[in-house]
Amino acid sequence: MKLRGGFPGPILSVPALVVGSGAAGLNAALSLARSRGADFVLLVTEGMNMGTSRNTGSDKQTYYKQATGANTPDSPRAMAEDYFACGAMHGDLALTEALGSLRGFFRLVSLGVPFPADRWGEYTGYRTDHDPHRRATSCGPLTSKKMTEALEAAVRREGVPILDGVRVFRVLTDGGRAAGIVGVSEAEVSPDNPAGLVAVLAGAVVWATGGPSSVYAASVYPESQTCGLGAPLLAGASASNLTESQYGIASAAFRWNLSGSYQQVLPRYLSLSPDGEAREFLPDAFGDAKTALSAQFRKGYEWPFDPSKIGGTSRSSEVDLAVYREIRAGRRVFLDFRANPDLIERAGLTPDTVGAEAYEYLEKSRALGETPIRRLRQMNEKAYALYLSHGIDLEKELLEIHVAAQHLNGGLSCDMWYESPTLRGLYPVGECSGVFGIRRPGGSALNSTQVGSARAAEKIAGEDRPVPALGGTLCDELADAAKIASLLDGIDGDTVEAILADRHEAGTRHDTSAAFLRDPDGVKALLRDTAASVDRFPDTRRAKDFRALRELLVTYDTLVTRLAMLSAIDAYIGDGGKSRGSFLIPGTDGIDTAHAGLVLETVLTREHGHLTARNRFVPVRPIPETDNWFETVYNEYDTGARFGPASSETEQEKMR
Repeated sequence: MKLRGGFPGPILSVPALVVGSGAAGLNAALSLARSRGADFVLLVTEGMNMGTSRNTGSDKQTYYKQATGANTPDSPRAMAEDYFACGAMHGDLALTEALGSLRGFFRLVSLGVPFPADRWGEYTGYRTDHDPHRRATSCGPLTSKKMTEALEAAVRREGVPILDGVRVFRVLTDGGRAAGIVGVSEAEVSPDNPAGLVAVLAGAVVWATGGPSSVYAASVYPESQTCGLGAPLLAGASASNLTESQYGIASAAFRWNLSGSYQQVLPRYLSLSPDGEAREFLPDAFGDAKTALSAQFRKGYEWPFDPSKIGGTSRSSEVDLAVYREIRAGRRVFLDFRANPDLIERAGLTPDTVGAEAYEYLEKSRALGETPIRRLRQMNEKAYALYLSHGIDLEKELLEIHVAAQHLNGGLSCDMWYESPTLRGLYPVGECSGVFGIRRPGGSALNSTQVGSARAAEKIAGEDRPVPALGGTLCDELADAAKIASLLDGIDGDTVEAILADRHEAGTRHDTSAAFLRDPDGVKALLRDTAASVDRFPDTRRAKDFRALRELLVTYDTLVTRLAMLSAIDAYIGDGGKSRGSFLIPGTDGIDTAHAGLVLETVLTREHGHLTARNRFVPVRPIPETDNWFETVYNEYDTGARFGPASSETEQEKMR
């Protein structure tokens, strides 16, 4: 391979590049191919089957959309208002998420995703978190997996080229715009290219890499999915609401959300001491066994930890706290589906023992079996079969659990076309896009994968920006990226195992200070140490071989992401922020309302050679009052004027 600009690997070029192969990335690639042809787009992925969409779910994984039930009145405006009411979410994004929901949903239906409909063709629904209109639907525990399988099949039918096995570690820029990527691939390793470098120049880059999985130790993210926010942050992309994530009770060995049916069938919560002494701990935690059962049932449809559900009419999040306290005390915690909680065992499954709400739900679901596992299999056989397929038989064994990170509501900032306001040409879609704020309806993340990717593809196809020429700044950037080969050291470099152990240790510290419980002093200390680790990284870290190098690049991306997240958390607390969303700040009184109308934006900068973060609060943009006069819409559509910035978006440009 001829060296170009000091870069030892292949340099490809394409009008549009998609990074990531989950539900968002695949839909972006499919949309671009169908509008402009397969040669217009290239999909680059670390692993086609590695992402969150392919490997996660719940008892019946929810997809959120505008209601389609025959007797359920709804509208895009009503849906947008419900999004907006969750707090710290821009109104134009709430509107686009709502308006695009049916388009995305029925496209998936047309691709063969088996969302259930009745004999008349009605796609009915059910209520999910923060949802007053029965907008939720599901095709079982593996909804997102079925989505990715259908989308991948369509992408392959279109003939979209796929570059698999590439870990992207840098976003190239040219004139303040995203201009492509640099990654490493084991397939490209050679004596002249020991780091396996490969570059792609592109007129537009769709970033669809998912959430910050590697930041945490206790996580529902699949182990195969790695962090991908650091590269665009380093390139100048701003972020929004990095303070806001979701956490909840999940199984530990096999990473899976324990929401819905898993809680509603009322298994027994047990904790075991190191010497094997077992006890049912929820009655003591609540002071009353009936109250504990009521809270446990509600945990099914109030799965994310929420400080507003501690005390008061709903105490479901006290279940999370009780689990966490047992683990912190050195005990292991389990769900036991084989036996009833003690009160049900003694007094039976009745409206008096479990509460009228829980009993009616179980009765309507025809799930009044004698044990939790009987009830689970009566209500949702697929939820039982899922664990069995992973070698865990809930009929026969305990299920170890913990409180784990599940989803980042914030992420990279975007406008209403899902383009970064500070790094034009970069389109963050899916979980890495900072669409949501304090809360979000359950299943809205899957809707966002389809809406955001379709809108990004629409603008990219309409603008058709040329591929940047190789020269000048890009040659300098490629030469700089090639320096990562210096991290290889076959004698003194770290092994994969050592790097993973180091990352887990850092994740455990993050969990302790900055996950669903946030310690202001701990956040500050970890922020200082993370900033120092980032600064020292080029001089102190080495990899023994290519695979260790790839993991080391993941570690660096994780450190950069953690730096941005901790900086945002510290800024929020420093501004008087209190508990809200899915985190609790012990020692603060009440739930934060002062920041509900603000989005916290974060940008990374280099100051005196050190990577640091700038944070600022900006008012949420309101839900637009749209001008839907047909002739006006027709002309804007025909001329491409709809791609121009709305007046509400111009404020974002000041972050550039």
